[in-house]
Amino acid sequence: MTKPMFSKEELAQMMARVSRYMQKEHDLELGRFEAESLIAFMSETVGVQCYNRGLHDAQALLNDQMERFHDGVFQLERTITF
Repeated sequence: MTKPMFSKEELAQMMARVSRYMQKEHDLELGRFEAESLIAFMSETVGVQCYNRGLHDAQALLNDQMERFHDGVFQLERTITF
C-alpha cells in the first residue's frame, strides 16, 4: 500500500488540530516538527487500522447490498403455469 499523501493545506489543518488538542487536553505545547511527527506516527499506526476497518465495513455493506439485489431479482422470477 502506498503512503497517504496529504496536501500542504490538509497537513497544516491536521497539525493545528493536533496542537490545539494537546494544548487543551494535556497542557502541552507542540511545535510544527512535533505535531507533524505525531501525525506521521498516528497515520502509520492507528491510521492503518482505521483504513482497514473502513475497507472491511465497505465490503460488508456491499455484500449486504448484493444479497438484497439477488433477493430482489429472485422475487421478480415468474413461474410457468399450465
